[in-house]
Amino acid sequence: MAPTKSPYEKGPPLVGNNKLAIYIDPEKCMGCRSCEIACAVAHSTSKNLFGAIFEKPLPKPRIKVIVANFFNVPMRCQHCEDAPCMNVCPTGAITRTPEGFVVLNANKCIGCLMCVMACPFGHPKYEPAYKTVLKCDFCIDRIREGKEPACVEACPVDALQFGTLEEILEKVRKASAESFVTSMKVPGIVYTKPVGKEQKETEEKPKPMDLYSLYSEVKWY
Repeated sequence: MAPTKSPYEKGPPLVGNNKLAIYIDPEKCMGCRSCEIACAVAHSTSKNLFGAIFEKPLPKPRIKVIVANFFNVPMRCQHCEDAPCMNVCPTGAITRTPEGFVVLNANKCIGCLMCVMACPFGHPKYEPAYKTVLKCDFCIDRIREGKEPACVEACPVDALQFGTLEEILEKVRKASAESFVTSMKVPGIVYTKPVGKEQKETEEKPKPMDLYSLYSEVKWY
Protein backbone atom coordinates (compact mmCIF):
# COMPACT_ATOMS: atom_id res chain seq x y z
CA MET A 1 0.00 0.00 0.00
CA ALA A 2 1.42 3.38 -1.02
CA PRO A 3 2.14 5.84 1.79
CA THR A 4 -0.36 8.62 2.37
CA LYS A 5 0.74 11.86 0.74
CA SER A 6 1.60 14.57 3.22
CA PRO A 7 -0.90 17.46 3.25
CA TYR A 8 2.10 19.80 3.21
CA GLU A 9 3.58 18.31 0.05
CA LYS A 10 3.30 20.62 -2.97
CA GLY A 11 5.19 18.28 -5.31
CA PRO A 12 8.70 16.86 -5.06
CA PRO A 13 11.19 18.25 -4.58
CA LEU A 14 9.98 20.91 -2.16
CA VAL A 15 11.90 24.13 -2.76
CA GLY A 16 11.70 27.82 -1.88
CA ASN A 17 8.80 28.85 0.33
CA ASN A 18 7.19 25.42 -0.11
CA LYS A 19 10.07 23.69 1.65
CA LEU A 20 9.12 22.04 4.93
CA ALA A 21 10.94 23.32 8.00
CA ILE A 22 10.90 23.38 11.80
CA TYR A 23 11.17 26.84 13.38
CA ILE A 24 12.91 27.02 16.75
CA ASP A 25 12.08 29.85 19.17
CA PRO A 26 14.63 29.83 22.04
CA GLU A 27 12.69 32.56 23.87
CA LYS A 28 9.82 30.12 24.41
CA CYS A 29 11.82 26.98 25.17
CA MET A 30 11.85 26.21 28.90
CA GLY A 31 14.22 23.25 28.69
CA CYS A 32 11.69 20.59 29.67
CA ARG A 33 13.20 18.19 27.09
CA SER A 34 9.79 16.87 26.07
CA CYS A 35 11.07 16.97 22.49
CA GLU A 36 13.94 14.64 23.37
CA ILE A 37 11.61 12.11 24.99
CA ALA A 38 9.12 12.24 22.12
CA CYS A 39 11.90 11.82 19.55
CA ALA A 40 13.32 8.78 21.33
CA VAL A 41 9.87 7.20 21.57
CA ALA A 42 9.13 7.92 17.90
CA HIS A 43 12.32 6.07 16.93
CA SER A 44 11.73 3.16 19.30
CA THR A 45 10.47 -0.25 18.27
CA SER A 46 7.33 -0.09 20.41
CA LYS A 47 6.47 3.57 19.59
CA ASN A 48 5.21 3.71 23.16
CA LEU A 49 6.75 5.51 26.13
CA PHE A 50 6.17 2.67 28.56
CA GLY A 51 7.51 0.08 26.16
CA ALA A 52 10.48 2.14 24.95
CA ILE A 53 12.11 2.38 28.40
CA PHE A 54 12.54 -1.41 28.49
CA GLU A 55 14.03 -1.76 25.01
CA LYS A 56 17.63 -2.80 24.42
CA PRO A 57 19.43 -0.79 23.22
CA LEU A 58 17.60 2.13 24.81
CA PRO A 59 16.05 4.43 22.16
CA LYS A 60 18.05 7.62 21.61
CA PRO A 61 16.70 11.07 20.67
CA ARG A 62 17.84 12.78 17.48
CA ILE A 63 17.32 16.21 19.03
CA LYS A 64 19.15 17.71 21.99
CA VAL A 65 18.39 20.79 24.09
CA ILE A 66 21.53 22.88 24.50
CA VAL A 67 21.90 25.76 26.99
CA ALA A 68 23.53 28.74 25.26
CA ASN A 69 23.77 32.23 26.81
CA PHE A 70 20.92 31.45 29.25
CA PHE A 71 18.68 30.24 26.41
CA ASN A 72 17.51 26.68 25.88
CA VAL A 73 18.01 25.79 22.23
CA PRO A 74 16.62 22.50 20.79
CA MET A 75 19.36 21.54 18.31
CA ARG A 76 18.60 19.17 15.44
CA CYS A 77 19.74 18.40 11.92
CA GLN A 78 19.29 21.38 9.58
CA HIS A 79 18.79 19.17 6.48
CA CYS A 80 21.12 21.45 4.52
CA GLU A 81 20.61 22.17 0.82
CA ASP A 82 24.24 21.25 0.16
CA ALA A 83 24.59 18.75 3.00
CA PRO A 84 28.28 18.14 3.90
CA CYS A 85 27.41 14.85 5.60
CA MET A 86 25.84 13.51 2.41
CA ASN A 87 28.72 14.72 0.26
CA VAL A 88 31.40 12.95 2.32
CA CYS A 89 29.62 9.65 3.01
CA PRO A 90 31.67 6.98 1.19
CA THR A 91 28.91 4.36 1.07
CA GLY A 92 25.94 6.50 0.05
CA ALA A 93 24.24 5.81 3.39
CA ILE A 94 23.05 9.43 3.57
CA THR A 95 20.59 10.51 0.89
CA ARG A 96 17.91 13.13 0.26
CA THR A 97 14.22 12.26 0.06
CA PRO A 98 11.77 13.83 -2.43
CA GLU A 99 10.55 16.01 0.44
CA GLY A 100 14.06 17.41 0.83
CA PHE A 101 14.99 15.62 4.07
CA VAL A 102 18.52 14.30 4.56
CA VAL A 103 18.20 10.77 5.94
CA LEU A 104 20.58 7.96 6.88
CA ASN A 105 20.27 4.28 5.99
CA ALA A 106 21.74 2.45 8.98
CA ASN A 107 22.23 -0.72 6.91
CA LYS A 108 24.77 1.10 4.72
CA CYS A 109 26.54 2.99 7.52
CA ILE A 110 30.03 1.64 8.30
CA GLY A 111 30.68 3.98 11.24
CA CYS A 112 33.57 5.85 9.57
CA LEU A 113 32.44 9.10 11.27
CA MET A 114 33.09 11.20 8.15
CA CYS A 115 29.63 12.74 8.48
CA VAL A 116 30.23 13.51 12.15
CA MET A 117 33.39 15.45 11.29
CA ALA A 118 31.83 17.22 8.28
CA CYS A 119 28.66 18.52 9.96
CA PRO A 120 29.07 22.21 10.97
CA PHE A 121 26.32 21.82 13.57
CA GLY A 122 27.80 18.75 15.27
CA HIS A 123 24.56 16.83 14.81
CA PRO A 124 25.27 13.25 13.63
CA LYS A 125 26.36 11.09 16.53
CA TYR A 126 27.84 7.61 16.56
CA GLU A 127 26.10 5.29 19.00
CA PRO A 128 28.19 2.20 19.94
CA ALA A 129 25.08 0.35 21.11
CA TYR A 130 23.56 0.68 17.64
CA LYS A 131 26.92 0.33 15.84
CA THR A 132 25.87 3.12 13.51
CA VAL A 133 25.47 6.90 13.31
CA LEU A 134 22.14 8.35 14.35
CA LYS A 135 20.68 11.56 12.93
CA CYS A 136 17.36 13.34 12.60
CA ASP A 137 15.19 12.02 9.76
CA PHE A 138 12.55 14.76 10.16
CA CYS A 139 10.11 12.02 11.24
CA ILE A 140 9.59 11.32 7.55
CA ASP A 141 7.17 8.44 8.18
CA ARG A 142 4.99 10.69 10.35
CA ILE A 143 5.09 13.45 7.72
CA ARG A 144 3.91 11.06 5.04
CA GLU A 145 1.03 10.07 7.31
CA GLY A 146 0.02 13.72 7.61
CA LYS A 147 1.35 14.14 11.16
CA GLU A 148 3.77 16.64 12.69
CA PRO A 149 7.30 15.64 13.70
CA ALA A 150 7.29 14.09 17.19
CA CYS A 151 9.36 16.90 18.74
CA VAL A 152 6.94 19.55 17.47
CA GLU A 153 3.86 17.66 18.64
CA ALA A 154 5.31 17.17 22.14
CA CYS A 155 6.39 20.77 22.80
CA PRO A 156 3.97 22.25 25.37
CA VAL A 157 4.89 25.89 24.69
CA ASP A 158 5.12 25.92 20.86
CA ALA A 159 8.86 26.60 20.89
CA LEU A 160 9.00 24.29 17.87
CA GLN A 161 6.74 25.01 14.91
CA PHE A 162 6.36 22.93 11.76
CA GLY A 163 5.17 23.87 8.30
CA THR A 164 6.30 25.27 4.99
CA LEU A 165 8.64 28.25 5.08
CA GLU A 166 5.78 30.48 3.94
CA GLU A 167 3.49 29.23 6.73
CA ILE A 168 6.18 29.70 9.37
CA LEU A 169 7.18 33.15 8.12
CA GLU A 170 3.53 34.21 8.21
CA LYS A 171 3.31 33.15 11.87
CA VAL A 172 6.53 35.01 12.70
CA ARG A 173 5.29 38.16 10.92
CA LYS A 174 1.99 38.00 12.80
CA ALA A 175 3.74 37.53 16.17
CA SER A 176 6.06 40.45 15.42
CA ALA A 177 3.11 42.64 14.48
CA GLU A 178 1.27 41.77 17.70
CA SER A 179 4.40 42.58 19.69
CA PHE A 180 4.77 45.88 17.85
CA VAL A 181 1.25 47.12 18.65
CA THR A 182 1.54 46.27 22.35
CA SER A 183 4.88 47.99 22.98
CA MET A 184 7.39 50.35 21.45
CA LYS A 185 10.81 48.71 21.25
CA VAL A 186 14.13 50.56 21.26
CA PRO A 187 17.50 48.73 21.40
CA GLY A 188 18.08 47.96 25.05
CA ILE A 189 14.77 49.52 26.20
CA VAL A 190 11.20 48.30 26.05
CA TYR A 191 8.33 50.69 26.73
CA THR A 192 5.14 48.93 27.74
CA LYS A 193 1.68 50.10 28.60
CA PRO A 194 1.53 50.77 32.38
CA VAL A 195 -0.64 48.48 34.48
CA GLY A 196 -2.82 50.09 37.12
CA LYS A 197 -2.70 49.03 40.77
CA GLU A 198 -6.29 47.76 40.67
CA GLN A 199 -5.53 45.62 37.63
CA LYS A 200 -2.50 44.08 39.33
CA GLU A 201 -4.55 43.14 42.39
CA THR A 202 -7.19 41.41 40.27
CA GLU A 203 -4.69 39.32 38.33
CA GLU A 204 -4.73 35.64 39.25
CA LYS A 205 -1.53 34.20 40.65
CA PRO A 206 -0.01 31.19 38.86
CA LYS A 207 -1.08 27.83 40.24
CA PRO A 208 0.81 24.52 40.20
CA MET A 209 -1.88 23.02 37.97
CA ASP A 210 -1.19 25.67 35.32
CA LEU A 211 2.06 23.92 34.37
CA TYR A 212 0.31 20.56 34.30
CA SER A 213 -2.31 21.91 31.90
CA LEU A 214 0.43 22.85 29.42
CA TYR A 215 1.14 19.15 28.94
CA SER A 216 -2.50 18.14 28.46
CA GLU A 217 -2.08 18.02 24.67
CA VAL A 218 1.29 16.27 24.65
CA LYS A 219 1.06 12.86 22.95
CA TRP A 220 3.95 10.58 23.89
CA TYR A 221 1.96 7.37 23.75
